[in-house]
Amino acid sequence: MRIAVVTGNPKPASRTHSVALATADALAAALAPDEPHLVIDLAEHASALFDWSDPELSRLTAEVAAADLAVFASPTYKASYTGMLKAFLDRYGNNGLAGSVAVPVMTGGWPGHMLAVEVHLRPVLVELGATVPARGLYVTEPEFAALDTAVAGWADRAIPLIRRALP
Repeated sequence: MRIAVVTGNPKPASRTHSVALATADALAAALAPDEPHLVIDLAEHASALFDWSDPELSRLTAEVAAADLAVFASPTYKASYTGMLKAFLDRYGNNGLAGSVAVPVMTGGWPGHMLAVEVHLRPVLVELGATVPARGLYVTEPEFAALDTAVAGWADRAIPLIRRALP
């Protein structure tokens, strides 16, 4: 089983990226213990995001679509996900993520934007054809200090649902 991680934070190696990797590690431990992840930090590809003919981004887009499970992560920007992640997702055509199980992940400074992961990020993943069987993960600033605990609490509830949705 192949797991892809896509982080749409303009800052490379961000805390949001750390949350995405921790989420993928928790999923892999339960579902695919020895499989390496495809990891994409979009900050490293920012200059090419709007170049529709860029071969590297075309390859990465195809690899994410071919993954069995994909984690899409963003910090909260203006009560939604970043334009950087949106630009990457816009590279997919209708049902471009069909056959993939997706996990939406967002981070934010306070719990007031917790619904952004469900109200904004989940619908675009579903629109692209992905199956999103579990609630997304939203990690707030105070939870970064105990990230393993935050991810484990979410994983306990989400992994059984995700397991059932996988082929």
